[in-house]
Amino acid sequence: MNTIENKVAAVPVTEELSLVRAAKQGDDAAFEELVRRYDRNVFRIAQHITQNREDAEDVVQEAFLKAYGNLAKFQEQSKFYTWLVRIAVNEALMKLRRRRPERTVSLDEDIKTEDDSLPREIADWSPNPEQLYNQSELREILSKTIQGLPPGFRTVFVLRDVEGLSTEETAAALDLSVPAVKSRLLRARLQLRERLGRYFQKRESGDGIQ
Repeated sequence: MNTIENKVAAVPVTEELSLVRAAKQGDDAAFEELVRRYDRNVFRIAQHITQNREDAEDVVQEAFLKAYGNLAKFQEQSKFYTWLVRIAVNEALMKLRRRRPERTVSLDEDIKTEDDSLPREIADWSPNPEQLYNQSELREILSKTIQGLPPGFRTVFVLRDVEGLSTEETAAALDLSVPAVKSRLLRARLQLRERLGRYFQKRESGDGIQ
């Protein structure tokens, strides 16, 4: 990578870090700018995890309040956004625990599924042009399909494939190893392919979504 590319790649992090350091010094406007930059992203992540708009809004408020109250503890070894996402994910998981006390929701334990071993090779699941007739409907189908994933898979998929975090950033945000993130992401993608494939097969046969 040449010098110009290095400089361009570093700009967003430098601006973010500059805002964080200003906020640490008591500049509320700097923290408000961080909120403005990231609140929608954090909301989307929280909504994917909690699957409830009001809970997601609560998570966003709590996450930014905790981030603000703990700014001094942020050691600047990762992006502020990665650190913020980790706080938000923890808040969202706590919401789920309170809602479903009989089931512990955790990202620290392995998730057992029907395809615990790698599934058989799956036929190409991509919809054909006729099936892409309505992009908004396809987005709704995909959103519902993502919601059907186990929480651990869903969270990794949302951070990595929906929000665009790198594998390393996703691992840092969720306190997981890079191999664990890769494994869960692969399983999430395979499950989505299978579920979407079943949907389109049903659609072609006239049965509609299950």
